[in-house]
Amino acid sequence: GNQKATHSENSQGKKSQHAEEAIFYMNCRAAYLTVLKSSLENIKSKDQLSLVLQQAGRNPSQKIINKYWTSQTSSLNFDDFCAILKKEKPATKNELLEAFGKIDTDKAGYISHDVLCKILTTRGDKMTWEEVTSITKQADFNCNGKLDYNKFCELYLSTREQCCKAARDRLETDPRLRQQHFGNQTENVPEGISLPVSKPSPGVSRKTEHRLAKGDSRAPSRPSSAQSKASTSTTVTVGASSSRNTKLIIEPDTMKEWQCAQSRGCFYLEENGEIISHKYRLHLPQRSALCITIKPFSVPQAQGVSCHWLSVDTALFILKESETQENLQLVSFTELQNREMFGWRGELGAGVYWLLPFTTGCRLRKGKTQITGEAKLVWRDEDGELALTKEFRAALLDIFETIDLDGNGLLSLEEYNFFELRTSGEKCDQEAWAVCKENFEMKKNELTRQGFLDLNLMEANDRDGDPWDLWVTLLSLGYNRALEMTEACPFVIDICAERCKPRIKAVSLEAGGSQLSRALCRSVVNKGEAKVLDGSENIFIHTYRSGSRITSVIENKSENKVIIHVNNEQSKNCLNNRGLTVFAVEVAPKSMMVSQHVMALNEQEEWIYSCVHSLV
Repeated sequence: GNQKATHSENSQGKKSQHAEEAIFYMNCRAAYLTVLKSSLENIKSKDQLSLVLQQAGRNPSQKIINKYWTSQTSSLNFDDFCAILKKEKPATKNELLEAFGKIDTDKAGYISHDVLCKILTTRGDKMTWEEVTSITKQADFNCNGKLDYNKFCELYLSTREQCCKAARDRLETDPRLRQQHFGNQTENVPEGISLPVSKPSPGVSRKTEHRLAKGDSRAPSRPSSAQSKASTSTTVTVGASSSRNTKLIIEPDTMKEWQCAQSRGCFYLEENGEIISHKYRLHLPQRSALCITIKPFSVPQAQGVSCHWLSVDTALFILKESETQENLQLVSFTELQNREMFGWRGELGAGVYWLLPFTTGCRLRKGKTQITGEAKLVWRDEDGELALTKEFRAALLDIFETIDLDGNGLLSLEEYNFFELRTSGEKCDQEAWAVCKENFEMKKNELTRQGFLDLNLMEANDRDGDPWDLWVTLLSLGYNRALEMTEACPFVIDICAERCKPRIKAVSLEAGGSQLSRALCRSVVNKGEAKVLDGSENIFIHTYRSGSRITSVIENKSENKVIIHVNNEQSKNCLNNRGLTVFAVEVAPKSMMVSQHVMALNEQEEWIYSCVHSLV
């Protein structure tokens, strides 16, 4: 019993230590990335070191700066910065009060401004009179020519905490920082559930295999940059256009009696770079052979026009619903490809399934194209009446086709509400829909194309021709000021079943979240090639090529978090979803996460994926 209690205490102690360490490094990163663009960028000057230490809640003297930045110092890296913070603890309130108490010999709790000015301008890191005056002018802790140093200390400490919190909040709310520098697609494995045994690659030495068999899990909690780096490299060469070879063969003769269902949807690129899309429920009344496909949807108005989104990669992950949505299990995903179409063929039992659309973000991303002029949306005729321009009408009809999920040429209230949620964040209720029915053309209680055009014209009239609201709608749907759809990708899902009528329904419009991240990681681990990071037997790099994309997943089986440096400098004719050639990702203990997705920059030419993963 005593042994169990001791073991439990040790276990809790380790967890507490890991938690404290995680908070410490999060604060380090937050401060570092407030001043520098990347955790891989070095501190290059004394001023920069002073600034980044201040962002971490320290108030370094010149003596402290000179201690770490000597005449031989040319730069300091992130590891060096963390080491400094461990040594230079922030001042406590008692320490501050003790310092002031040495000046306040009468123990009155106050120091006269004259005495304060003399000390601050003649001792230590000397301040100017202007700097001291800026302190003594603060009403919060100054009164009648004296400084209430107790109040001053309280304000100093609260300001320091606010500064640190602002840095943490910036790191937490900026997905680009998380994705580019410390990736956020992590799949945490619940305690007590072991990770699947990974497939060792042919390149793993027998010595490493022997250590794996013995279960050696030693790994440093934070490897120093001075240590020899554990690393592994992966190279995949793909021939020109070979990623679009016909692999998905659907024979019309064998499927002509099958029953089919279809739904449209769309990927939308958020301002912060995140991608959201419709999510679907699939209901099968009985076991059946199935063919499920997804591809970019070419709207009728865009026929014959070069459409950026038609080159965007798409995929569907099929998950089985159990008692709770949190326990969705990955069944399969669309790994077969025929040109722009991705598909899956197999057999599913009766029940409810979730279909989660996915795109890597390699091609659906924020562009840098400069728009020379803004398209005109409305104009006035000779009678002074407002009308929609030809270009705006065409864009609205494209939008109609995209949000008409069942493709019947009409918008139901449910379909219209997906549009409303995306553009205004609100829903239209039955009462408001009835008002629409009185004012705009409808058929079978569904809005027609003309009714949709008139609805937007009414919005323009409500603002007396001011197109501001109309632009809000267009920009939220992925259009730029030239009326080009550059930050959205419409798609269409087709499901054919041999023995029953499948039913598909869009149920939400949101980011993929943890369910999609988990499914993505599992698909790569199950299907891809695994390599052990040489010199660190508990870290695996899984690489999987699915059609036109390559995805790598980092699996950390150790008890400690690790930071992995990813270098793609030897890759040729490639682009990845992070937009960086070199970056770093942090992987929590007993977890896995996506390192990157990579595609060809030009599919008409050979492309080479050559990546080195190494411990920072």
